[in-house]
Amino acid sequence: MWIADGWKDYEVIDTSCGEKLERWGDYLLVRPDPQVIWDTPKVNKGWKHMNGHYHRSKKGGGEWEFFNLPEQWTIQYKDLTFNLKPFSFKHTGLFPEQAANWDWFSKKIYDAKKSGRDVKVLNLFAYTGGATLAAAAAGAAVTHVDASKGMVTWAKENAVSSGLGDAPIRWLVDDCVKFVEREIRRGNHYDGIIMDPPSYGRGPKGEIWKIEEKIFPFVELCTKVLSKNPLFFLINSYTTGLQPAVLSYMMNTALVPKFGGHVDAQEIGLPVSSNGLVLPCGASGRWERSKS
Repeated sequence: MWIADGWKDYEVIDTSCGEKLERWGDYLLVRPDPQVIWDTPKVNKGWKHMNGHYHRSKKGGGEWEFFNLPEQWTIQYKDLTFNLKPFSFKHTGLFPEQAANWDWFSKKIYDAKKSGRDVKVLNLFAYTGGATLAAAAAGAAVTHVDASKGMVTWAKENAVSSGLGDAPIRWLVDDCVKFVEREIRRGNHYDGIIMDPPSYGRGPKGEIWKIEEKIFPFVELCTKVLSKNPLFFLINSYTTGLQPAVLSYMMNTALVPKFGGHVDAQEIGLPVSSNGLVLPCGASGRWERSKS
């Protein structure tokens, strides 16, 4: 398992009864987590002194309950600054476990830049830009693509807050599949690809995305926009059916015959500060040209 253990402004304090108690900077949130199937005593005082609590509804969805929580605040990861604001379906605008991947590909970009190579990265389903900012801070020129205009605007705000407002980032509100198809026709190529595909989603014009049906052909499509000597390819999955072994098989099939290299896939997780255990938070598959 790859563990995001480099945070100072964020921590999972405790987990119990389908929920996790988290510290986001100065504020404590309680949010549902389907992985938390254990009923352990809620002894940490934070459970009774939270600033925000997301209540799941039995009908689906849910709603926030706030206790002295600002509408927006920021936290930092190394040199990056993220604007947080609780919104629909329990989210805050950041997936902290992804820091484990940011550190991995940032080193690849940094080392390539140090050797004199320019690096272009494509971030698909790019959300609020955590991976975009990490790649840009490491020295890459990044193309950030997401179907949601609101998320792209949020990502731009994070870039400005992180001192990357003038970094070479292209911000695009677009359907990711159609964008890649156009990039193939244009002859554009990238040295690294990051994708965080949703289980289910719609493009700006109502295009339907179901991950089990679409992910493999899309990965194959994306291999056509990789450069001749690519550095890395990263796929994140929060879909139950896309376990590490599935990601590994898919990436070995789509990438290794064309580019060689090495595939590794693992669960990703966050340390739980109250007990030293690790909370699993999805899975990632990594392809790299050379094992680091």
